[in-house]
Amino acid sequence: MAQGTQSDTDFTRFLAQAFACSPETAGVIAARAAMRGHPSRAVIIRQGDEVSEAHLLWLGRARAVAYAREGQLVLLQEFHPGDLFGALTGPLDPASAADVVAIEDSRTAVFLAVEFITLAEQHACVGLALARSLTRQLRAATERMVARTTLTAAGRIHAELLRLADLADGRSIRPAPVLAALAQRVQTTRETASRTVNALERRGIVRREGETMVIVARTRLEDLVV
Repeated sequence: MAQGTQSDTDFTRFLAQAFACSPETAGVIAARAAMRGHPSRAVIIRQGDEVSEAHLLWLGRARAVAYAREGQLVLLQEFHPGDLFGALTGPLDPASAADVVAIEDSRTAVFLAVEFITLAEQHACVGLALARSLTRQLRAATERMVARTTLTAAGRIHAELLRLADLADGRSIRPAPVLAALAQRVQTTRETASRTVNALERRGIVRREGETMVIVARTRLEDLVV
């Protein structure tokens, strides 16, 4: 990656934070990366394709999704800045089990898999960041699996609203969740998500204030996670 521009400086600073490494090490990592832009809804990795590159999400958000036999779109993973995905275990991972799709304009740092593995071997901070990223993804997948098998569809929606609120102050979600996206996260239909959220609003448990959803009665919402 060429050096000298403000964008290069910002990227190197981001790498130092993402990998918890020195600016010098971040510069070494940046030199191995190629920047790639992805407009909203673009497919970053296509299901069934062989994967030979590792991606580090720098800007934006992305999701790993797959289609069930019935045609339902299933959310497998969500990626945020600092998350890693793609070929993370060797020079050529098996065919991708899912599409990875940008859900807003995004940028990734792309590494040849063999070079990323070399970086992980040479710099402990890269190996630790990889382990932490995979651990977060495994924990999130486990939580979704447990919720899917132990909670009702409405219960999963209630739990997801609480989770989204906990990303902020525990009482508000901004922007308010899009019903179709909310349904996809908890693997239910948009109609079920709409009915559930409307019921919460009628009961005064949540309310909308402009672009924000406010959780008015958190304890009551927690009691509905069944």
